[in-house]
Amino acid sequence: MQTMFSPTRARVIFYVCLAAACALFVACGGAANQLPTPNADQSLAQTMIAQGTSASYLGTKVARPEFTNTPGGDQAATEESGGAKVNPTRAARQTRVAAQTKPAPQAKATKPPAEQPTEPPEGFEPTATPPALPAKKSAHLNSPEYSIQIFGWYRPEIADRDMKEIKEMGFGWVKQQFAWRDIEGAEKGAFDWSRADEVVYRANIEGLDLLARMDNAPDWAAPGCFDPSQSAMGPARNLKDWTDFLTAFVTRYKGRVRAYQIWNEPNLAREWCKRPPNPEEYARLLKASYQTIKSIDPNALVISAGLTPTTADFDQAMPDMKFFGRMYDAMGNNSDGYFDLLGVHAAGFKADPEADPGVVAQDAALTNNDPSPTEAKRIYSFRHVEDVRKLMQERGDADKQIAILEFGWTSDQVNPAYSWFRVSEEEKANRIVRAFQYAKENWSPWIGVMSLIYMANADWSGNEEQFWWAITNPDGSPRPAYNALKAMPK
Repeated sequence: MQTMFSPTRARVIFYVCLAAACALFVACGGAANQLPTPNADQSLAQTMIAQGTSASYLGTKVARPEFTNTPGGDQAATEESGGAKVNPTRAARQTRVAAQTKPAPQAKATKPPAEQPTEPPEGFEPTATPPALPAKKSAHLNSPEYSIQIFGWYRPEIADRDMKEIKEMGFGWVKQQFAWRDIEGAEKGAFDWSRADEVVYRANIEGLDLLARMDNAPDWAAPGCFDPSQSAMGPARNLKDWTDFLTAFVTRYKGRVRAYQIWNEPNLAREWCKRPPNPEEYARLLKASYQTIKSIDPNALVISAGLTPTTADFDQAMPDMKFFGRMYDAMGNNSDGYFDLLGVHAAGFKADPEADPGVVAQDAALTNNDPSPTEAKRIYSFRHVEDVRKLMQERGDADKQIAILEFGWTSDQVNPAYSWFRVSEEEKANRIVRAFQYAKENWSPWIGVMSLIYMANADWSGNEEQFWWAITNPDGSPRPAYNALKAMPK
């Protein structure tokens, strides 16, 4: 997929910066209570995994930069209109996508994607008359409910195709990122709702609950934060700019979005304007977001950001348990008014889904020889979620459910930072099914929605690490995991 930057170069830059920061930190002595930073390869994998991976790249894999509602972001449309800023039509967007889409290198035994986007179905164009509102549902989720992330932002025909496949798979939720910069990017108050309408209304038509990931501030609200070369984004300087955007979004889609995820992986500096992770600042953002959303749509669920599982602890990353602990401190151990469900990321890494975190932490093969303290290496287990649950109980928050916002296994044959924990496509299918089953049998009633990664982006190729996490191919054809999940009892 073409973006404003080279993913390979971005990884190299991040690698070098991360290694330099580690060296400086160690040279300065560090703090006695901080965990040692692993070697550079290991740190890269830890701090980028499971949508701390380059698959999240701050919306660059979700919405093409040339289609964003930012100054100069739609030069062709501007030129065609004689210099006036206009929103591109669906036909114009498709023409440009078709011209830019190239056959992607494929993994073994996968089918190449189509060179041209398929024709959108009849009636898909956003209209002035939205579909009927979904029926109201309970704030307490079944244990679990089933979700998967899609990339339907700039390709309406792909959103339509994937949502139909998700319905056929028997899942009831779809997760989609809504980057603030893609909706109100040009200037404050200048909204482009065209693509958001396409995703939200299509989910409503298909009867799927929508989990909206909200993040990625525009340049006017967070100057200097968005940097594709470092895959960096950050929150608004003025919190009111953020809540004003949420007010506009929630008002437009009241009753249509069942849950809002507030930001993504704030325990990484690159998601926090390249500043050290700050749980106290995030708690303030979360509280303001909750108050704004609930004042408009009391039935909508608010979910805190999923955190990347990492053992790294320095100015670029913070372990999720440390971040959660400080966040609870900032909330006064009372999450009321902050979130309805606590968001967690649960990468599978190399271990079986049923593997005990304590056992995994002591196995060098399952932790890639990570030199961190044994307790810190529990993050290499899917069941690390249980550690988060224990913390919630200790902080008096046992009544709240957990939402797993990202999890999965990779079959990556290409990228060394991920290939060390790769499994076959067949084993990936087996482990994902077992993870859902383990959660259903052992984590009820406190586990809520579980959102898998991913339905493949139509423009991914076998050279990109995110390609290997998906359960479908870029052309929409199923991989073994899709078929296994379709057959899995729900």
